[in-house]
Amino acid sequence: MFMPLRIALGFALVASLGLLATTASARSDVAAADAQVAVLLPDSKSSVRWETQDRRFLAAAFKAAGVTYSIVNAEGDAQKQRSQAEQALTNGAKVILLVNLDSGSGAAIESLAAARGAKTIDYDRLTLKGRAAYYVSFNNVAVGRLQGQGLVSCLKASGTYSKKPVIAQLHGSPTDNNATLFRQGYQSVLNPLFKNGTFKKGPDQAVPAWDNQKALTIFEQMLARTSNKIDGVAAANDGLGNAAISALKARKLKQIPVTGQDATAQGVQNVIAGDQCMTVYKAIKAEANAAAKLAISLVKGTKPVGVNGKTFDGRRQVPSVLLVPVAITKKNYKILFTDGFLKRSEVCRGAYAKFCN
Repeated sequence: MFMPLRIALGFALVASLGLLATTASARSDVAAADAQVAVLLPDSKSSVRWETQDRRFLAAAFKAAGVTYSIVNAEGDAQKQRSQAEQALTNGAKVILLVNLDSGSGAAIESLAAARGAKTIDYDRLTLKGRAAYYVSFNNVAVGRLQGQGLVSCLKASGTYSKKPVIAQLHGSPTDNNATLFRQGYQSVLNPLFKNGTFKKGPDQAVPAWDNQKALTIFEQMLARTSNKIDGVAAANDGLGNAAISALKARKLKQIPVTGQDATAQGVQNVIAGDQCMTVYKAIKAEANAAAKLAISLVKGTKPVGVNGKTFDGRRQVPSVLLVPVAITKKNYKILFTDGFLKRSEVCRGAYAKFCN
């Protein structure tokens, strides 16, 4: 991944070459031209986790095992991800660790890998009707269920549960199967409450490509349509939750329960400040380590490590490694620090320092 030419021309040749090498190393994490494992990340906008968490944990695991690897990011471009896969396979990758941008492009990459004699592991996101040998993720229906349960708990704590609150829903990308599973989880909690009249179903909409700016616009429109009468928000991740919170603050409206996911620093700040009801902690280090161990076992031809279930991809049952998510609230957010997932300094800073104890 190189600096654009128009920028490079502004520097002396020697200096620019040095800077380009540094940039490529920092952004691509290419440990060897003939990497045995190629990690294909999706973007850096849908969630900061891909660059701040997954990249470093995967790199550390492969380094520790002495397995050569490359880690690249498609930045939301499905064709670019396909090209990255082709390059990795040309360079001899035996295993592709894929976070797809959508199931269609993901399935095409997996077919390509199979034709070249390489195995694919769906990482975090399942590729529907794909050809992945394995799937490593969290129980994503359970993630959504935690969000639904968290929202209910916060509505009870705020005293609005018994007042027929209007609940809006900001779903994740319609092309991401995980978003479908999260939705299934929180709607399994909310739909019975809509049906029996305890809650009123407000606006609900999917956010294309998990785009936080689009989520802001969508939620502003939801507020406009309801004359600001929204009492809780089931938001599929912290980015979408923060979009809703930003819209509420811009209109100088009171805090209402808003859910999230990924336990990002910003999401946790919103939680401790009372702007966000809860988030979901998916121990990404554990997920990355599980995926790396599985990939390493495939490279070395040993028994696959960690498989504990199966997941239906729309056509077949994919052998899976499924981990358990944890709900995070004001009461237990410090486990993120003790686990080394976040640093206290990333959360307890600036205006948020006063909320940490």
